[in-house]
Amino acid sequence: MLSKIAISIGDINGVGLEICIKAHKQISKICNPIYCINSDMLHQAESMLSCKMKNPNLSEIVGNFKIKPSKITKKSGRYSFESFHKAISLCERNKADALVTMPINKQSWEKAGIKYKGHTDYLRDYFKKNAIMMLGYDKLFVSLFTDHIPLREIPKFIKTKDIKRFLLDFYQEDMKKVGVLGINPHSGDNGVLGNEDKFIANAIKKANKKLNRDIFVGPLVPDVAFTKKNREKYKYFVAMYHDQGLAPLKALQFDETINISLNLPIIRASVGHGSAFDIAYKKDSNLSIESYINAIKYCIKNKKGGLKK
Repeated sequence: MLSKIAISIGDINGVGLEICIKAHKQISKICNPIYCINSDMLHQAESMLSCKMKNPNLSEIVGNFKIKPSKITKKSGRYSFESFHKAISLCERNKADALVTMPINKQSWEKAGIKYKGHTDYLRDYFKKNAIMMLGYDKLFVSLFTDHIPLREIPKFIKTKDIKRFLLDFYQEDMKKVGVLGINPHSGDNGVLGNEDKFIANAIKKANKKLNRDIFVGPLVPDVAFTKKNREKYKYFVAMYHDQGLAPLKALQFDETINISLNLPIIRASVGHGSAFDIAYKKDSNLSIESYINAIKYCIKNKKGGLKK
């Protein structure tokens, strides 16, 4: 029996639904996708794109409005949130084996009065679990100790106790070695360029002691962490903040990258890119569906265990 994958369609003014429509024939061969959208909104998008899904399985969302390509709107923000919430409920009620989310727009959520910055923030609150954001592809994965936090606020989160807990939550039995990045240039140069890195070092030491294994290595000097030599040594990395980990990852491999939520009772994956308003509903956009396909495949592979806790 094919896996049932609940799909939240993201911001309908962006590229998410377009990707779903264009990839439907391909993914229907490997899973049973359940799209969290109503038929009227789907037909509107299909008409705009001159492309149709064949016999889609829909989980209806209440509400109809005009799609406005590339526009930040309250209605699209609310609809993307309702689609996301419906997809979660399908997983909770065992109506779906896993969840794939298409990209939302943070400003649209803000306009709709949604207090969360993104999917991961909501999942943490909803399940009362320390959901961990990890992005990557088959050869390289990067998890983020802090994710959607302004750069100026990050140092106050660098505490031994919190980093240790994060590392232990992140750890999976199939991990051999995990590279943990420092936060300052040269990982602080023994305090000359900042002393935050000593908290990271202490967290690594305590996490390894708890596991009784030397899994975590570092703090690695950030500007050389992702060199070819280090990528041969480590498949998994932990970055202290968003761009520190994701800038090199996406420079190395953008199209294949997916976003995974760890340490949750459900399996959730997402595309590794945003809503791409600049190319939404443009027929000559040469839109890639590779990240979406990889997210689907990840969910199929991990639906009965794997990284789920």
